[in-house]
Amino acid sequence: MQNALAAFAPPKDQFLRLADTGDFSTDNGRPIDDQVGMCETAFAKRLRRQLRDELGHRARRTAAPGPVLLAFHPSVVAQVFSLYPFGLYSTAMTLGDATRASEILDWYDRHRRTMLWRAPSGVRPDPYAVWLSEIMLQQTTVATVGPYFTEFISRWPTVAALAAAELDDVLHAWQGLGYYARARNLHRCANIISESFGGHFPEDEDALLSLPGVGPYTAAAIRAIAFGQRAVVVDGNVERVMARLYRETDPLPDVKGKLRDHADELTPGTRPGDYAQAVMDLGATVCIPQRPKCMLCPWTAHCHGKDIAESLPARRPKPEKPTRRGTIFWIERPDGSVLVRRRPEKGLLGGMMEFPSTEWREGAREGDVSALSRHAPLTAMKWYPIAGVVHHVFTHFRLELKVLKGHVAQNTEAPSDTRWSTIDGLSDLALPTAMKKVAEKAIGGG
Repeated sequence: MQNALAAFAPPKDQFLRLADTGDFSTDNGRPIDDQVGMCETAFAKRLRRQLRDELGHRARRTAAPGPVLLAFHPSVVAQVFSLYPFGLYSTAMTLGDATRASEILDWYDRHRRTMLWRAPSGVRPDPYAVWLSEIMLQQTTVATVGPYFTEFISRWPTVAALAAAELDDVLHAWQGLGYYARARNLHRCANIISESFGGHFPEDEDALLSLPGVGPYTAAAIRAIAFGQRAVVVDGNVERVMARLYRETDPLPDVKGKLRDHADELTPGTRPGDYAQAVMDLGATVCIPQRPKCMLCPWTAHCHGKDIAESLPARRPKPEKPTRRGTIFWIERPDGSVLVRRRPEKGLLGGMMEFPSTEWREGAREGDVSALSRHAPLTAMKWYPIAGVVHHVFTHFRLELKVLKGHVAQNTEAPSDTRWSTIDGLSDLALPTAMKKVAEKAIGGG
């Protein structure tokens, strides 16, 4: 047996070539031409890549065709298995998966994006900044979030400061980010953390999930990025990367479970926060929806969906958004004050300010001014319609609003749940974008 093994041994200081496919051939018995004189560290890196592909491939096969004979320099062995002491490889991961995690972390160390909320390399992230940015980034782009994050951190630098703020101030600062329930939950969450957790974010998953506005994704992001715990972070960017890497052609949302499982397989035990941000950065800058930059991707050699990348992840056709219609009552006093009210705390635009209106319903809009005016909170001396329609698009429906303008006497009192605001004072109110459009229409339309 020793003689047989000796027959496979390479000449001194030379190494065997590993087959890319996992099947050894006679070519594997030849030394690689450019190994002689090559820097050992550089070669070790190259051989490690070849070895990881070989073993990763074999680890996924139900049965290997026979024993694998490998011969290489001892120092290479040390570098190949350098994944182990650093915790990148665990018994729950194949060597191939561990190596992919190592590859993208190497890529991230070179290409990580600089963001206002992202801690520099080697600096412990601030859980408050991580949480605040993750809430803001839900359904919102990085470019949009930047100025809002800066303002919030400037005005409320700690979770205790945010908890002490007035809700109206928080809603006003949130204007333009949309999905205003996030702002209400942000304020509630800050109060709970201050009162129930001593001003410190919990690290436990169940405790995080109990907080208002914190779902599985946000909880995982906080655990991984802020606290360095192994957690599977899956957003839209990660789903796109996983769908292409594993060529998952089933449509979203049906395939979400599979994509999360793939993400779980690749998530390492060491640097899980950096890994999560690395995959998100990859999806945002390289594995983009259209014309992905596959040549720049650290996982391009492993990607099974490159040839159909732009079609992945597949999505079910979106249903047509219905259109709801309503009428706004713009009611003015002679001093220019206008009547406003607060929307209910729960539901669409909860807690935000608005101008009184009819209900927003699908179907034809009532066109008779006299009939419409019966829904107004005050009786105007005269009502007249402002030309044109205010259009706004929400996530699940389109909105069309007509504006009826009416004047009342100076001493008219505001009904309950409403109040008067000067035109200049409107900028201090937490008005959603749709209501800002209404104000522009009413003021500009006479």
